[in-house]
Formats: sequence, C-alpha cells, structure tokens
Amino acid sequence: MGLSSLPTEVILSHSCSTLGHLYLDCNPQPGACLEWEGQTYLILERRHRYQLQSGRYHLHKIALYVQTFEALAEESFNDGQGGIGDRSCRYNAHSALLRCAVKPSGPCDGCTDYQPVAMS
Repeated sequence: MGLSSLPTEVILSHSCSTLGHLYLDCNPQPGACLEWEGQTYLILERRHRYQLQSGRYHLHKIALYVQTFEALAEESFNDGQGGIGDRSCRYNAHSALLRCAVKPSGPCDGCTDYQPVAMS
C-alpha cells in the first residue's frame, strides 16, 4: 500500500479542527500548498499515524496540519522584512509561520514573556 492510497486527514492547525479526509495522489511535504474545496492551504506539518496489526506497526493514515493563506496574510509583516509577531521582542522567530519560541501561535499582545531586543 503506497502513501498515495492512504486516507489523509486535513487539520486546521490553530484550532486543531478536522476539515475532512481525502486521498492524495502525491506525498505533500511541509511548506507545500494544498488546494482543497476551493481554498488554498499551506502545509505546516505532516504526521504519520500507525496501527498495530499482526504484531507489527503499519502506516494507517496521514495527518496534514494546515493553515490558510488568509490567516497568514492577516498577520502583519514588519518593515518589509517578513515574519509575524512583534519584532521588538527577543523571542521573535523572524518567520512567516511562527511568532516566537515561547508562544509560536501567539498572540503577542499582552504576552507575559515579552523581552525587548537589546539594541547595540
């Protein structure tokens, strides 16, 4: 049984809600786009789920954790340098996918772990 014949669960990353199940004819990797039901999603993570059968584990299904491009577009990109979150914070990840190391999904407003970047 190839990867393409396995059921794939599509999960919206920030809410962990299942969008549905499908069978893919490709092997999508994180960072790739997935178009489904008229919406384009960015694949953030892929997880394999295994099942014990006859004393051995077999790949049972794949879970894709996705985020809509609209959710990424809503985030502000500071100073044209890209990245989401508060760039004045020491923990900012300088990434379009993660805000920071402490609270990757945010929010930045009112974060108790905020530490200003030391200016040199």
